[in-house]
Amino acid sequence: MAQGNNSIKKILTVAFALCIVCSVIVSTAAVALRPMQQFNQELDRKTNILNVAQLYEPGTDVEETFREEITARVVDMRTGEYTEEFDPETFNHFEAARDPATGRTLSGDRDIAGLSRVENYATVYLVGDPDNPNQIVLPIRGQGLWGLMRGFLSVEGDGNTLISITYYEHSETPGLGAEVNNPRWQAQWEGKKIYDEEGDLTPEIHLAKGGASGEHEVDALSGATLTSNGVTNMVQFWLSPEGFGEYLAKFRSGISQEEAQEADVEIESEGA
Repeated sequence: MAQGNNSIKKILTVAFALCIVCSVIVSTAAVALRPMQQFNQELDRKTNILNVAQLYEPGTDVEETFREEITARVVDMRTGEYTEEFDPETFNHFEAARDPATGRTLSGDRDIAGLSRVENYATVYLVGDPDNPNQIVLPIRGQGLWGLMRGFLSVEGDGNTLISITYYEHSETPGLGAEVNNPRWQAQWEGKKIYDEEGDLTPEIHLAKGGASGEHEVDALSGATLTSNGVTNMVQFWLSPEGFGEYLAKFRSGISQEEAQEADVEIESEGA
């Protein structure tokens, strides 16, 4: 007897064929759209870097401005020196943090940003002359109230004066912790000092509840104590010797990175 159109076998066959066709369409679309997605991610990264460096306005040609104003370099955060071991255009510090060869485990008081692991190398973005930059843009991340927050921090070429902060990824509460992206709050960072005048590598910058009253203080986020604590912890972590502290110390000494590296080479040659 011939099977009817509503037989279980035919229904399953049609459903299976439909699943195969749909999966092929979705996979093809994903592969075809991947270059566009990667381009948009890269464009968003460059836009955020220009924004924190106060070089972005609506209508800005991001690619051209980034190419003309920004130089990317990879820094060994343990020594504060540049390294040629990695290409700054392709280096991924998130992957480096997971790799035992390029990252390290943190615990206890060393892990105030709540990262567990951190990279030994990171890409920094120099604004203007790379040997004597006007600004240094640093990638930062750390735990907020609801999850990991990722952003950029811009520091003047003196290695001690802040310009701005921005976050491109977070899950903080709208109207409370999410005010980290409020331009009025971000504007408070400009001109604040990271370290004290003694040259200590321990950063003094922090968010102050009840209003900022000094050169090392920024107003805490109203009603968002845990997010504010998270911002303080991640900023202090990345500006400490665990992060970019050694690197920024070279700028605070008044010696350019090129001069510092030449001096290190001379010392090594004399000791050989």
